[in-house]
Amino acid sequence: MKDNKVKKELLNLFRTIVIAVICGVFIHSTITTSAHVISGSMENTIMTNSRVMGLRVTYLVSEPERFDVIIFRPTDGDQSIPHVKRIIGLPNERIRIIDGRVFINDSTIPLDEDFIKGTAQGNFGPFDIPENSYFVMGDNRNASSDSRHWQNRFVPRENIIGKLYLSYFPIPHLIS
Repeated sequence: MKDNKVKKELLNLFRTIVIAVICGVFIHSTITTSAHVISGSMENTIMTNSRVMGLRVTYLVSEPERFDVIIFRPTDGDQSIPHVKRIIGLPNERIRIIDGRVFINDSTIPLDEDFIKGTAQGNFGPFDIPENSYFVMGDNRNASSDSRHWQNRFVPRENIIGKLYLSYFPIPHLIS
């Protein structure tokens, strides 16, 4: 009798674990996404070796916006490894970078980017962003491989996996 009770409890525990795993896989494949940030290109917003989480569903109800931090599949290199960068340029815009400062279209006023690590340097562009594509850059501009340097400069809309909201390891914090 005691053996049957133990077997029944173990079976219930096994069912609970299986259901939890199935729910977790479903949620991760349809609602959330995650990435491992292996470089310092997003410091100080996201530190090297951080684990981050985003929401896939965000861009089902809205379009990506300037300064969103996104998880995406790169157009260059290994597409199985998701990348994390910040959207700087939107579809149909022209980006110029002069002395590390970003200018949109014909504006003479650079973007206000208080999240950048250090003082950005360099001159790039102009880059004309195609429709349904985005220009992305790391927050650590002087140590980031991003749209300024890639052969395929722009991230197509369909390559965006989700909007990043949370760094959960090693130090949990919200991403803005």
